Amino acid sequence: MVDGEYKIDDLKAIMAQLRNRDGGCPWDLKQDFKSIAKYTIEEAYEVVDAIERGHYEDLCEELGDLLFQVIYHAQMATEENRFEFDDVVNQICAKLIRRHPHVFGDETLKTDEAIAGMWERIKAQEKKERVGDQITPSSLLDNVPVGMTALTRAIKLQNKAAKVGFDWPTVGPVIEKIEEELLELKEVMGDAVAEPSIRAQKSRQVEEFGDLLFVMANLARHLKIDPESALRGANEKFCKRFAYIEQAFDHNRQALEKASLEEMDLLWDEAKTKE
Repeated sequence: MVDGEYKIDDLKAIMAQLRNRDGGCPWDLKQDFKSIAKYTIEEAYEVVDAIERGHYEDLCEELGDLLFQVIYHAQMATEENRFEFDDVVNQICAKLIRRHPHVFGDETLKTDEAIAGMWERIKAQEKKERVGDQITPSSLLDNVPVGMTALTRAIKLQNKAAKVGFDWPTVGPVIEKIEEELLELKEVMGDAVAEPSIRAQKSRQVEEFGDLLFVMANLARHLKIDPESALRGANEKFCKRFAYIEQAFDHNRQALEKASLEEMDLLWDEAKTKE
């Protein structure tokens, strides 16, 4: 093949050839669903990164990489006679039409809240039809994917529990809980003598730190803040300010290592002021 105006069928053909036992790519032939999953996640993050940077040429490329991941999984499924790419397309089209009766049907909905409520009712009905009547009802939290980032999954879990009233009505109790969890973490950090081993102490620190992060995610939910996006912004801000410090030392690592924390703090404050 040469450069040209490629279509989706060309991408499917390229993927099939990469997985062809006769002349395909040795690396691609070794892969399976589990080994490829991490790349699928990475590509999704690179799409988000391009959006955050406002770089739309990169976004076009990254969306292509993400599409390739869909094609990749569909090709492996085809080889195992599970489903094909066209089945993926068919399912998502049917789902979108089914979940938007206010667009493709006779429903009349005018508010975001009404649309979200209908969406959840349709999802619940779909799940009931898939699994049928069960003697033991499944948990409300069962369908929150474990593979999500921890902060995003925390938000999803909390939203599910909130639907049945397991939630603080205002942000005040959330703040109080954060203060409580922070105090518990401090206590564990200073409790080295009481613990029978360093491993036990570290285990408790990890647990209490996790509790603190979980409540911080809850605060983000109450404030309608995406914690992943907020943390990405904080990361970028840190990178910019640290780059200012590096620039002040002409990117000389040895000079940077010899600098005092006080010197670097002053430069950090300068970077904040310039922002």
